[in-house]
Amino acid sequence: MARIMVVDDAAFLRMMLKNILAQLGHEIVAEAANGEEAIRTYKQFKPDLVTMDITMPDMDGIKVVEEIISFDPHAKIIMCSAMGSQNMVLDAIKVGAKDFIVKPFQNNRVMEAVTKVLG
Repeated sequence: MARIMVVDDAAFLRMMLKNILAQLGHEIVAEAANGEEAIRTYKQFKPDLVTMDITMPDMDGIKVVEEIISFDPHAKIIMCSAMGSQNMVLDAIKVGAKDFIVKPFQNNRVMEAVTKVLG
């Protein structure tokens, strides 16, 4: 069981992802609705894994990944993107994200990504 932080500006999507992760037996230790909150919350909770929305107001997920990785080079981050954001996903992986899942979330794909990233 991993301690996971869910980051998305849409409360409904955070809830959906939290439900899937909880069904898989993981503990949701924190959530954030924007980039600055995500960075602050990561430093406070130091979760085992972060699911990170790519498109958020103020600071996009790629910038947040860069900030978290600069603070913790071993951070495990899975990007969450809508269809059509493949270039942004590649940018996120270049700066340190470990995998990605596409919205709308499919339970088996979430499980596959989480299992892969946690090893």
